[in-house]
Amino acid sequence: MNSLDRLRPIGLLVLRIALGAIFLTHGYPKLVRPNPEMQHMFTQHGLPAQFVYVAGILESFGGALLVLGLFTRPAALLLAIEMGVAIWKVHSSGGILAVHLYEFPFALAAACVALATVGSGTLSIDEGLLGSGGRRSRAPKKPKD
Repeated sequence: MNSLDRLRPIGLLVLRIALGAIFLTHGYPKLVRPNPEMQHMFTQHGLPAQFVYVAGILESFGGALLVLGLFTRPAALLLAIEMGVAIWKVHSSGGILAVHLYEFPFALAAACVALATVGSGTLSIDEGLLGSGGRRSRAPKKPKD
């Protein structure tokens, strides 16, 4: 299994690109073509109609940030929270045992939680800015003489 550890940066890159592409394709239409049906769907589930734009911004820009590996942890955390709200308000009508109703947003939320906790990996802009795949690296303490 140690040999697979070398592929961790590629695995995190693939995960970020896949999640980013999914969120971009779901968020972009909410920004450029918000239709009355979508706004009605939001209000039907107890959310303000303007949340279409909030979801569109979160998904579009959050997805782009994931692809770039820029501010990955906060972007992934916000997207995980959004998916949690989507499961709670929209997809949970059949109860917790009706997993088939919320499996897609649940998988997206779980993947986002993984990225938020693990970080973006070495193949990211975060690595160049912060080091350690999105974690602020601490300088080693100098020993006292």
